[in-house]
Parts: sequence; structure tokens; C-alpha cells
Amino acid sequence: MTAPSTVPAPPSRGSRWIQQWDPEDETFWKETGEKVARRNLIFSVLSEHIGFSIWTMWSVLVLFMGPEYGLTPADKFLLTSMVTLVGAVVRVPYTFAVAIFGGRNWTIVSAALLLVPTIAAFTVMEPGTSFNTFLLVGLLAGIGGGNFASSMTNINAFFPLRKKGWALGLNAGGGNIGVPVIQLVALAVIGASGGPRVLLGIYIPFIVVAAVLAALFMDNIASVKNDTGAAKDASRDAHTWIMSFLYIGTFGSFIGYSFAFGQVLTNQFGRTPLEAAYVTFIGPLLGSLIRPFGGWLADKYGGAKITLYNYVGMGVATAVLIFASMEESLALFTVAFVALFVLTGLGNGSTYKMIPGIFQAKALAKGLQGEAAAAYGRRLSGASMGLIGAVGALGGVGINLAFRQSFLSYGSGTGAFVAFLAFYTACFLVTWAVYLRRPAAQVQAATAATAEKPQLSYAEV
Repeated sequence: MTAPSTVPAPPSRGSRWIQQWDPEDETFWKETGEKVARRNLIFSVLSEHIGFSIWTMWSVLVLFMGPEYGLTPADKFLLTSMVTLVGAVVRVPYTFAVAIFGGRNWTIVSAALLLVPTIAAFTVMEPGTSFNTFLLVGLLAGIGGGNFASSMTNINAFFPLRKKGWALGLNAGGGNIGVPVIQLVALAVIGASGGPRVLLGIYIPFIVVAAVLAALFMDNIASVKNDTGAAKDASRDAHTWIMSFLYIGTFGSFIGYSFAFGQVLTNQFGRTPLEAAYVTFIGPLLGSLIRPFGGWLADKYGGAKITLYNYVGMGVATAVLIFASMEESLALFTVAFVALFVLTGLGNGSTYKMIPGIFQAKALAKGLQGEAAAAYGRRLSGASMGLIGAVGALGGVGINLAFRQSFLSYGSGTGAFVAFLAFYTACFLVTWAVYLRRPAAQVQAATAATAEKPQLSYAEV
């Protein structure tokens, strides 16, 4: 087989357009595709990483904001909830943006846009500023959450199905790690007696660098452009919304806890901002680092199976948190919370691996084969990822609002953890009922019996 060529588009469309891209062709992948895909992955991770840092910077800034700022714990939870909400909502247009502008082009724009919330926060961050002003500026930071959706949609198109779990896990994990990195930088700033403006000032040059490097080293894939109809088709598919529900449980938990962990430690256990900062980065760090491993496990054993078992672990960790919260045991609470972060990271990797597998299975069930099946799967899975990421991030809003209500009603986070345990139970049941209920032996027998009429099965996704 002759490997497809990557002939650039006419000059009017720029010099960074790839006209032909077939990662499922092993010859093309080994000779050309892998090198190009990895290069784009590296700079996509960088941009997404900084986007996550800017999105979650208010989880750190509220720790700086002492009594002189005049904000109550409820105000702070409301502030972080609204930042999370904007980050979830903008993921939808960010998903469309890849098809409209091209992956590389939109990475440049989305990276540069991060200057807006960073400079705005740098300008208003001082005692005496009204809560409404902080809320408005905080909302701007939500655009950092959109980088994830466009980045995942873009990178999904670069890799073959057999590599998607690892690649998407690495892309997302590298982005997620922006959460603990900004918390670590904040710890250093607080330890050096610096203020929030110092933290914000550190990130401004890095944003510029990320945008420039995306312009220099990334590519657009022509076949992805102008396919805005893919998102509409994906939105009509029930699996997009089922996976959105499951992703609320994994990523929604990760981002929600990332915003709330420090506040829970300061409000429930009386930790100082510095004491809280020494701990808060550990959970997001481990949860981010393990996400590619979750994708790798899903590649090897099936995303649905790993997701199912992962929800069991999340339920157990949450039950331990409820016990530790009631017993006011800081040590047990911290260990269980960090373990829950690790499990959210594993689940993030396994759920995202399921998405391309589901649409590939649907393509095969339709009778499509070879590149036609792969193209169908890439098209719908890429589009659905942005929508799933948007809905999943809403879980972070729910978590912060649940903590807010729990502290208002009970003075602790125990009530919120009970609600989370019930939700993880529901996620377990949905995963089993939709993707694993049919026995594997039955699936194999049905497939063998009707070779010319493929059977739709999600047991191995």
C-alpha cells in the first residue's frame, strides 16, 4: 500500500495545513504520521496545561484572600462555582472552533486569550474590591477551561484508534497537571511572602510563549475543517449524553475537588492558607499523572471495565471521607481525599478511551470497514468529546455548590460527601447497565454466528 502524502494546502490557506491524514494506515503512521502527531501533542499539552492553570487559579487566589477582603466561605465557594461553570459552558464553542478555524489556528487564539483573565485579575486583586468585581473577573478565567475541549478534539484526529487511550490520556493529563502546578507555584509565592499579584505576573510571559510555540510547531488537519455538522450529529447520539453523565463523575469530581480541597481544609479543619497549600496540590498532581495510565489500562483491558471498577473505588474512598469527616480526623481525611483524586484521574483516562471505541463499534455495526469505519469513528468521537467535556465539567459546579450548601447547613462537608457517594453509585450502575451487562461470551457467539451482519457490542470499548 502506498502511504498517503501530506501535501500542504494552497498558499492561500497557509503553510501549516495537512491535506491527507490516515493514521490507521500503519505504513503512513510509521513513516510520517507518528512524528507529526507527537509534535502536535507536545505543544497541545503546553497550551492546555496553562489553560488549566488559569482556569483554576481562583482555587488558589481565594486562599490569599483573608479577612481584609471581606469574603465569607460561602462567597468563596460561589466564586469558584461560577468560574467552573463558565469553563464548562465555553467548551461547547471551543469544540466547534477546531472545525471552523483549524486545530493549530485555534490553539494560538485560545492560548493568547488567556492573557485577558490573567491581566484582569492582576489589576483588581486588592482589598476593597467588591465581591461583584471579583465575580466578574473570575468569570473571565473560565475561558481557560475551554482549552481542554478544543485540544482533545484536535488531538483525537491525529492518532489511530489503538493509540487513542494513551494519547488522549497524556494530552488531558498534561493539561490537568496545570492545576497542581499553579498550586505549587502559589505555595512558593506564599512561602516567600509574595502576594497574589506576584502569582499572576508569573504566568503572563508563559501564556505568550505557549501561543508563539503553537504558531511555530503545530498543524491543522484539512479534513477536520468545516465539519461543524459532526457536533450536531454527536449531540443526537444517546451515548454522547450517557458518557457525559459518567464524565461528570470522573472529571467533574477532579475539577470540583481541585477548586474545593483547600477551602474544605481551611473551613472544616482550621488550616491556615499556607498549611492548606502544603497539601492541596498533592491530590491534583497524582490525579493528573495517573490519567495516561488510566488510558493505557483502558487500551489493554477495555475502558468500560476499568471505569466500572474505578467507580467502586471512588465509592469506597468517599465512604472513608464521610467517616473521617464525622470523626474530625484530618490525617484520614487527607489520605482518603488524595486517594479519591487518584481514582478520578484513572477514571478520566478510561472514560475518554471509551468514547472513540463506542463510535468505532457503531461504525462496524453499520457495516463500515477500513478507513470508512475509522473516519466515521474519528468524526463523531472528536465532536462528542467537546460536548462530553463541557457537561462533565459541570460536575465541578455541582461539587462546589454542594460544599457551599453543606457548610451553610451543617458547618462541614459531610452532607456533600453523602450526595457524592450516591452519585458514584448511580455512575456504577449506568456503566454496568449500558456497556457491560451483556456477557462477553454471548457477544462473541453472536458475532461469530453472523459474520456478514455485525453485532453492536460495547463490552470491549
